Amino acid sequence: MNARLILKDGEIFEGQSFGYEQPRSGELVFSTGMVGYPESLTDPSYEGQILISTYPIIGSYGVPDKKYWESDRIHVSGLIVSQYIDTPSHFQSKMTLGDWLKKEKVPGLVVTDTRYLTQKLRDGGAQLAKIVFDTSTSLSTGFDDPNKKNLVATVSTPRVSREGAGSKTVVVIDCGVKKNITRSLIERGVKVITVPWDYNIFSLKEKIDGIIVSNGPGDPKMCDVTIETVKNILTKKIPLLGICLGNQILALAAGGDTYKMKFGHRGQNQPCVMVGTKKCYLTTQNHGFAIGKIPKDFKPWFINANDNTNEGIIHENLPFMSVQFHPEATPGPVDTSWVFDYFLEKLC
Repeated sequence: MNARLILKDGEIFEGQSFGYEQPRSGELVFSTGMVGYPESLTDPSYEGQILISTYPIIGSYGVPDKKYWESDRIHVSGLIVSQYIDTPSHFQSKMTLGDWLKKEKVPGLVVTDTRYLTQKLRDGGAQLAKIVFDTSTSLSTGFDDPNKKNLVATVSTPRVSREGAGSKTVVVIDCGVKKNITRSLIERGVKVITVPWDYNIFSLKEKIDGIIVSNGPGDPKMCDVTIETVKNILTKKIPLLGICLGNQILALAAGGDTYKMKFGHRGQNQPCVMVGTKKCYLTTQNHGFAIGKIPKDFKPWFINANDNTNEGIIHENLPFMSVQFHPEATPGPVDTSWVFDYFLEKLC
Protein backbone atom coordinates (compact mmCIF):
# COMPACT_ATOMS: atom_id res chain seq x y z
CA MET A 1 0.00 0.00 0.00
CA ASN A 2 1.35 3.45 -0.88
CA ALA A 3 1.73 5.95 1.95
CA ARG A 4 3.14 9.37 2.64
CA LEU A 5 5.46 10.97 5.15
CA ILE A 6 4.30 14.56 5.70
CA LEU A 7 6.55 17.07 7.45
CA LYS A 8 5.15 20.03 9.35
CA ASP A 9 6.90 22.42 6.98
CA GLY A 10 4.69 21.03 4.21
CA GLU A 11 7.15 18.80 2.38
CA ILE A 12 5.73 15.41 1.38
CA PHE A 13 7.55 12.14 0.68
CA GLU A 14 5.92 9.21 -1.04
CA GLY A 15 6.58 5.83 0.55
CA GLN A 16 5.83 2.14 0.37
CA SER A 17 4.37 0.55 3.48
CA PHE A 18 5.90 -2.58 5.04
CA GLY A 19 4.51 -2.21 8.57
CA TYR A 20 1.21 -1.53 10.30
CA GLU A 21 -1.07 0.70 8.24
CA GLN A 22 -2.46 3.30 10.59
CA PRO A 23 -1.69 7.07 10.67
CA ARG A 24 0.89 8.14 13.25
CA SER A 25 2.65 11.37 14.14
CA GLY A 26 5.69 12.33 16.16
CA GLU A 27 9.05 14.03 16.10
CA LEU A 28 11.10 13.06 13.04
CA VAL A 29 14.68 12.13 13.96
CA PHE A 30 17.50 10.09 12.44
CA SER A 31 19.99 7.52 13.68
CA THR A 32 23.38 6.82 12.09
CA GLY A 33 23.64 3.27 13.46
CA MET A 34 24.56 0.57 10.94
CA VAL A 35 23.29 -2.31 13.08
CA GLY A 36 21.05 -2.97 16.06
CA TYR A 37 17.61 -1.95 14.85
CA PRO A 38 15.83 -4.40 17.24
CA GLU A 39 17.59 -2.79 20.21
CA SER A 40 17.01 0.73 18.92
CA LEU A 41 13.31 0.20 18.20
CA THR A 42 12.77 -1.15 21.73
CA ASP A 43 14.74 1.67 23.39
CA PRO A 44 12.18 3.65 25.47
CA SER A 45 14.14 6.84 24.70
CA TYR A 46 12.55 6.76 21.21
CA GLU A 47 9.01 7.05 22.60
CA GLY A 48 6.97 9.43 20.43
CA GLN A 49 9.52 9.69 17.62
CA ILE A 50 9.47 8.68 13.96
CA LEU A 51 12.90 7.21 13.30
CA ILE A 52 14.84 7.48 10.05
CA SER A 53 17.64 4.96 9.60
CA THR A 54 20.56 6.44 7.66
CA TYR A 55 21.94 2.96 6.99
CA PRO A 56 20.29 2.04 3.67
CA ILE A 57 19.51 -1.67 4.22
CA ILE A 58 17.26 -2.60 7.15
CA GLY A 59 15.65 -5.95 7.99
CA SER A 60 18.38 -8.21 6.65
CA TYR A 61 18.81 -10.18 9.88
CA GLY A 62 15.20 -10.22 11.04
CA VAL A 63 14.08 -9.90 14.65
CA PRO A 64 15.51 -11.95 17.55
CA ASP A 65 13.74 -13.42 20.56
CA LYS A 66 12.23 -10.95 23.03
CA LYS A 67 14.96 -11.68 25.58
CA TYR A 68 17.37 -9.70 23.38
CA TRP A 69 15.20 -6.58 23.24
CA GLU A 70 15.84 -3.50 25.37
CA SER A 71 12.25 -3.34 26.62
CA ASP A 72 9.02 -5.28 26.17
CA ARG A 73 7.77 -3.39 23.09
CA ILE A 74 8.64 -1.11 20.19
CA HIS A 75 8.66 2.55 21.23
CA VAL A 76 9.09 4.44 17.96
CA SER A 77 5.95 5.92 16.41
CA GLY A 78 7.14 4.93 12.96
CA LEU A 79 10.19 3.71 11.03
CA ILE A 80 11.54 5.17 7.78
CA VAL A 81 14.12 3.21 5.74
CA SER A 82 15.66 3.46 2.30
CA GLN A 83 15.48 -0.27 1.53
CA TYR A 84 13.61 -2.96 3.46
CA ILE A 85 14.72 -6.61 3.29
CA ASP A 86 11.86 -9.08 3.73
CA THR A 87 14.05 -12.22 3.49
CA PRO A 88 16.21 -12.13 6.64
CA SER A 89 19.08 -14.51 7.26
CA HIS A 90 20.30 -14.96 10.84
CA PHE A 91 20.30 -17.88 13.25
CA GLN A 92 18.57 -15.79 15.96
CA SER A 93 15.80 -14.49 13.68
CA LYS A 94 12.27 -15.32 14.80
CA MET A 95 10.31 -13.13 12.37
CA THR A 96 10.71 -10.46 9.71
CA LEU A 97 10.92 -6.81 10.66
CA GLY A 98 7.72 -6.13 8.71
CA ASP A 99 5.81 -8.82 10.60
CA TRP A 100 7.13 -7.44 13.89
CA LEU A 101 5.99 -3.91 13.06
CA LYS A 102 2.54 -5.20 12.12
CA LYS A 103 2.32 -7.22 15.34
CA GLU A 104 3.33 -4.17 17.41
CA LYS A 105 1.06 -1.85 15.35
CA VAL A 106 3.90 0.43 14.22
CA PRO A 107 4.02 1.88 10.67
CA GLY A 108 7.09 1.32 8.52
CA LEU A 109 7.78 3.11 5.23
CA VAL A 110 10.34 2.70 2.47
CA VAL A 111 11.26 6.26 1.44
CA THR A 112 14.04 6.05 -1.11
CA ASP A 113 15.86 9.30 -0.37
CA THR A 114 16.63 9.00 3.35
CA ARG A 115 19.91 10.81 2.64
CA TYR A 116 18.01 13.96 1.68
CA LEU A 117 15.71 13.61 4.71
CA THR A 118 18.71 13.33 7.02
CA GLN A 119 20.43 16.35 5.47
CA LYS A 120 17.19 18.31 5.85
CA LEU A 121 17.04 17.53 9.58
CA ARG A 122 20.73 18.32 10.07
CA ASP A 123 20.28 21.71 8.38
CA GLY A 124 16.92 22.68 9.79
CA GLY A 125 16.73 20.59 12.93
CA ALA A 126 14.35 17.85 14.03
CA GLN A 127 10.72 18.63 13.21
CA LEU A 128 7.27 17.18 13.61
CA ALA A 129 5.93 14.78 10.98
CA LYS A 130 3.18 12.25 10.37
CA ILE A 131 2.68 9.07 8.38
CA VAL A 132 -0.63 8.83 6.54
CA PHE A 133 -2.31 6.21 4.38
CA ASP A 134 -5.45 8.12 3.37
CA THR A 135 -5.04 10.74 0.63
CA SER A 136 -7.83 12.81 2.18
CA THR A 137 -5.87 13.35 5.40
CA SER A 138 -5.30 17.05 6.06
CA LEU A 139 -1.75 18.25 5.41
CA SER A 140 -1.84 20.99 8.05
CA THR A 141 -3.30 19.35 11.15
CA GLY A 142 -2.62 16.38 13.36
CA PHE A 143 1.04 16.95 14.21
CA ASP A 144 1.74 15.65 17.70
CA ASP A 145 4.70 17.10 19.65
CA PRO A 146 5.87 14.39 22.08
CA ASN A 147 8.17 16.81 23.91
CA LYS A 148 5.15 18.57 25.40
CA LYS A 149 4.22 15.38 27.26
CA ASN A 150 5.70 13.62 30.25
CA LEU A 151 6.89 10.65 28.21
CA VAL A 152 8.78 9.20 31.17
CA ALA A 153 5.49 8.58 32.96
CA THR A 154 4.39 6.59 29.89
CA VAL A 155 7.42 4.27 29.68
CA SER A 156 8.45 3.86 33.34
CA THR A 157 7.66 0.64 35.19
CA PRO A 158 4.49 0.79 37.34
CA ARG A 159 5.92 -1.39 40.11
CA VAL A 160 9.02 -2.18 42.16
CA SER A 161 11.04 -5.22 41.05
CA ARG A 162 14.12 -6.99 42.40
CA GLU A 163 16.75 -8.93 40.46
CA GLY A 164 20.18 -10.35 41.09
CA ALA A 165 22.03 -11.07 44.30
CA GLY A 166 25.04 -9.64 46.04
CA SER A 167 26.28 -7.76 49.05
CA LYS A 168 25.60 -4.38 47.43
CA THR A 169 22.21 -2.99 46.40
CA VAL A 170 21.73 -0.48 43.60
CA VAL A 171 18.38 1.21 43.04
CA VAL A 172 17.59 2.00 39.40
CA ILE A 173 15.12 4.86 38.98
CA ASP A 174 13.34 3.79 35.80
CA CYS A 175 12.80 6.76 33.49
CA GLY A 176 12.74 4.39 30.52
CA VAL A 177 15.56 2.06 31.42
CA LYS A 178 17.17 -0.22 28.83
CA LYS A 179 17.40 -3.82 29.97
CA ASN A 180 21.13 -4.04 29.42
CA ILE A 181 21.70 -1.50 32.19
CA THR A 182 20.17 -3.98 34.60
CA ARG A 183 22.01 -6.91 32.98
CA SER A 184 25.33 -5.04 33.28
CA LEU A 185 24.79 -4.55 37.01
CA ILE A 186 23.68 -8.13 37.67
CA GLU A 187 26.72 -9.46 35.79
CA ARG A 188 28.85 -7.49 38.23
CA GLY A 189 27.32 -9.22 41.24
CA VAL A 190 24.94 -6.47 42.32
CA LYS A 191 21.40 -6.73 43.64
CA VAL A 192 19.18 -4.42 41.56
CA ILE A 193 15.93 -2.82 42.71
CA THR A 194 14.08 -1.08 39.88
CA VAL A 195 11.51 1.54 40.89
CA PRO A 196 9.10 3.86 39.02
CA TRP A 197 10.26 7.35 38.06
CA ASP A 198 8.12 8.96 40.80
CA TYR A 199 8.71 6.40 43.56
CA ASN A 200 9.86 7.34 47.07
CA ILE A 201 13.05 5.29 47.16
CA PHE A 202 13.58 6.08 50.83
CA SER A 203 10.53 4.00 51.69
CA LEU A 204 12.45 0.85 50.68
CA LYS A 205 13.39 -1.46 53.54
CA GLU A 206 16.73 -2.43 52.02
CA LYS A 207 19.92 -0.46 52.56
CA ILE A 208 20.68 1.56 49.44
CA ASP A 209 24.36 1.44 48.47
CA GLY A 210 24.04 3.32 45.18
CA ILE A 211 21.50 4.80 42.79
CA ILE A 212 21.28 4.95 38.99
CA VAL A 213 18.98 7.39 37.22
CA SER A 214 18.28 5.76 33.87
CA ASN A 215 17.88 6.88 30.30
CA GLY A 216 14.47 7.88 29.00
CA PRO A 217 12.53 9.98 26.48
CA GLY A 218 11.61 13.62 26.20
CA ASP A 219 12.36 16.83 28.05
CA PRO A 220 14.14 16.23 31.38
CA LYS A 221 12.33 19.20 32.93
CA MET A 222 9.12 17.16 32.77
CA CYS A 223 10.58 14.78 35.36
CA ASP A 224 9.84 17.07 38.31
CA VAL A 225 9.38 14.30 40.87
CA THR A 226 12.61 12.55 39.83
CA ILE A 227 14.51 15.85 40.02
CA GLU A 228 13.28 16.37 43.59
CA THR A 229 14.26 12.79 44.47
CA VAL A 230 17.78 13.37 43.14
CA LYS A 231 18.05 16.61 45.15
CA ASN A 232 17.30 14.52 48.25
CA ILE A 233 19.87 11.89 47.22
CA LEU A 234 22.55 14.56 46.89
CA THR A 235 21.93 15.79 50.44
CA LYS A 236 22.31 12.23 51.72
CA LYS A 237 25.52 11.77 49.70
CA ILE A 238 24.48 8.38 48.30
CA PRO A 239 26.65 7.43 45.27
CA LEU A 240 24.75 8.24 42.10
CA LEU A 241 25.23 7.55 38.39
CA GLY A 242 23.05 9.19 35.76
CA ILE A 243 22.77 7.72 32.26
CA CYS A 244 21.50 9.73 29.26
CA LEU A 245 18.33 11.42 30.58
CA GLY A 246 19.78 10.73 34.03
CA ASN A 247 22.72 12.96 33.10
CA GLN A 248 20.35 15.85 32.46
CA ILE A 249 18.26 15.15 35.56
CA LEU A 250 21.38 15.21 37.76
CA ALA A 251 22.38 18.56 36.28
CA LEU A 252 18.93 20.05 36.91
CA ALA A 253 18.79 18.69 40.46
CA ALA A 254 22.20 20.17 41.26
CA GLY A 255 21.34 23.63 39.91
CA GLY A 256 22.41 23.35 36.28
CA ASP A 257 20.30 23.73 33.15
CA THR A 258 19.44 21.83 29.96
CA TYR A 259 18.38 22.75 26.42
CA LYS A 260 16.89 21.10 23.33
CA MET A 261 19.47 20.27 20.68
CA LYS A 262 19.04 21.07 16.99
CA PHE A 263 18.88 17.43 15.90
CA GLY A 264 20.38 15.46 18.80
CA HIS A 265 22.77 12.53 18.86
CA ARG A 266 21.46 9.13 17.78
CA GLY A 267 23.68 6.26 16.70
CA GLN A 268 26.58 4.07 17.76
CA ASN A 269 29.52 6.12 16.56
CA GLN A 270 29.54 9.28 18.68
CA PRO A 271 33.13 10.16 19.76
CA CYS A 272 33.52 11.36 23.34
CA VAL A 273 36.72 12.74 24.85
CA MET A 274 37.39 12.35 28.57
CA VAL A 275 38.18 15.86 29.79
CA GLY A 276 41.81 16.31 30.79
CA THR A 277 43.02 13.30 28.82
CA LYS A 278 43.71 12.33 25.21
CA LYS A 279 41.30 9.39 25.46
CA CYS A 280 38.43 9.33 22.98
CA TYR A 281 35.70 6.69 23.25
CA LEU A 282 33.17 5.52 20.67
CA THR A 283 29.74 5.63 22.26
CA THR A 284 26.11 4.72 21.68
CA GLN A 285 23.75 7.67 22.10
CA ASN A 286 20.08 8.54 21.78
CA HIS A 287 19.10 11.98 23.04
CA GLY A 288 17.65 15.27 21.87
CA PHE A 289 18.42 17.35 24.98
CA ALA A 290 21.75 18.22 26.58
CA ILE A 291 23.31 20.00 29.55
CA GLY A 292 23.89 23.70 28.88
CA LYS A 293 24.94 24.91 32.34
CA ILE A 294 27.25 22.79 34.50
CA PRO A 295 26.08 22.91 38.15
CA LYS A 296 28.25 24.29 40.94
CA ASP A 297 30.89 21.90 42.34
CA PHE A 298 30.62 19.70 39.24
CA LYS A 299 32.97 19.65 36.28
CA PRO A 300 32.67 18.29 32.72
CA TRP A 301 33.62 14.60 32.55
CA PHE A 302 33.23 13.99 28.80
CA ILE A 303 32.88 16.23 25.75
CA ASN A 304 31.56 15.30 22.30
CA ALA A 305 34.43 15.45 19.79
CA ASN A 306 32.09 16.45 16.94
CA ASP A 307 30.27 19.46 18.39
CA ASN A 308 31.85 19.99 21.86
CA THR A 309 28.53 19.45 23.66
CA ASN A 310 28.59 18.06 27.18
CA GLU A 311 28.62 14.25 27.47
CA GLY A 312 28.87 13.85 31.23
CA ILE A 313 29.56 15.56 34.54
CA ILE A 314 31.27 14.50 37.75
CA HIS A 315 31.35 16.05 41.21
CA GLU A 316 34.68 17.45 42.32
CA ASN A 317 34.61 15.65 45.69
CA LEU A 318 31.48 13.52 46.18
CA PRO A 319 30.45 10.25 44.43
CA PHE A 320 28.02 11.85 41.96
CA MET A 321 28.56 11.34 38.23
CA SER A 322 26.67 10.98 34.98
CA VAL A 323 27.19 10.28 31.29
CA GLN A 324 25.13 11.36 28.30
CA PHE A 325 26.02 8.22 26.35
CA HIS A 326 25.10 4.58 27.01
CA PRO A 327 27.89 2.60 28.76
CA GLU A 328 25.74 -0.54 28.40
CA ALA A 329 25.81 -0.09 24.59
CA THR A 330 23.26 -2.47 22.92
CA PRO A 331 23.61 -1.74 20.15
CA GLY A 332 27.10 -0.39 19.75
CA PRO A 333 30.66 -0.35 21.07
CA VAL A 334 31.50 -1.40 24.62
CA ASP A 335 34.32 1.14 25.03
CA THR A 336 32.73 2.73 28.09
CA SER A 337 31.42 -0.29 30.00
CA TRP A 338 34.10 0.52 32.58
CA VAL A 339 31.86 3.39 33.77
CA PHE A 340 29.77 0.81 35.67
CA ASP A 341 32.90 -0.52 37.40
CA TYR A 342 34.04 3.00 38.27
CA PHE A 343 30.65 3.78 39.80
CA LEU A 344 30.42 0.52 41.74
CA GLU A 345 33.81 1.23 43.32
CA LYS A 346 32.18 4.31 44.92
CA LEU A 347 29.33 2.42 46.62
CA CYS A 348 28.76 2.95 50.31
